[in-house]
Amino acid sequence: MSGMSCHGARGRLGWRCAMTDPTPSVAPSKARVFVRRAGSTVVLWAVVGVVFASMRSWAYLGLLGLLTVVATREYFQMLRAAGVRCFPRFGLGLAVGYCGVLHAGLLRNAEGILGGWDLFAVCVALIGAFALEMRGPIRVLESLVAVTVTLCGFIYIAFLFNFGAKLLFLAPGWQVGDGRVAQPAAVLLLWLLAVTKFTDMGAYLVGSLIGRHKLIPHVSPGKTWEGLGGALAFSQLAGCGLYAALPQELAVLGGWGHVVFLGLILAVLAVLGDLAESVVKRALQAKDSGQMLPGIGGALDLIDSICFTAPALYFYLQWVLLPAS
Repeated sequence: MSGMSCHGARGRLGWRCAMTDPTPSVAPSKARVFVRRAGSTVVLWAVVGVVFASMRSWAYLGLLGLLTVVATREYFQMLRAAGVRCFPRFGLGLAVGYCGVLHAGLLRNAEGILGGWDLFAVCVALIGAFALEMRGPIRVLESLVAVTVTLCGFIYIAFLFNFGAKLLFLAPGWQVGDGRVAQPAAVLLLWLLAVTKFTDMGAYLVGSLIGRHKLIPHVSPGKTWEGLGGALAFSQLAGCGLYAALPQELAVLGGWGHVVFLGLILAVLAVLGDLAESVVKRALQAKDSGQMLPGIGGALDLIDSICFTAPALYFYLQWVLLPAS
């Protein structure tokens, strides 16, 4: 059976598909994928450990900014590979500019940067995408798709993922003036990463071992209800385990009730974040966003779940926990 590849920009939505002969390939075994994924996971946690141990604001923000830019680049590469009209240079430049100004403002403790700059950046993204499309003739739906996918790339990746950066400076007492991250802020970010990635790990391990019943096959055939159960269980293991080990550093979480509740909410959002990227990849007929991490994929494959969990934890702290403290 012939495979399908997409080229050009003459289709109704900006792409044209042509039938080609598939290239025979042998899929790696589950054991090999597991070994690769485990190796990448160890390396990633080692990097996180080094950044955490440094306690330097620039190290935290530098890592978040690097992942933002690489993931944004991967997103636009997938769009272009599928023949979808978009504005990759504008989108990538916007991600770089957004991170640069936001991170500089956070380091300088600039008042109002969290609200004003966010709104300004979203306005620039929308207006800029429309302005770029006005340079040539309107291409029916293709023009609207170009504007929409460019705006989506900014909001989905740069905007949502950098709530992780904002978490480090959310409480007034966390704004350390000597370039160091306050310990409660660093531990909170570590807690978020642990809950989110243990959710991914639980879904993968349990789903691979005993997964039988498909969760949402039209989006991601590999996801199962058993994997979802593993995700919920592993999120509690990570969240409650870290809270039990570091109760003083994580006192901002407000007690066991909030820890358990947040663990469940973040686990569900992590799964939704993973499925959201599956929607993107399935629509663009891409297996992974990149090949940076063997067994995992690209940077976007790594941060997709965090893009949904970081904003949730940020707003829960801002609206529920911090006002009550």
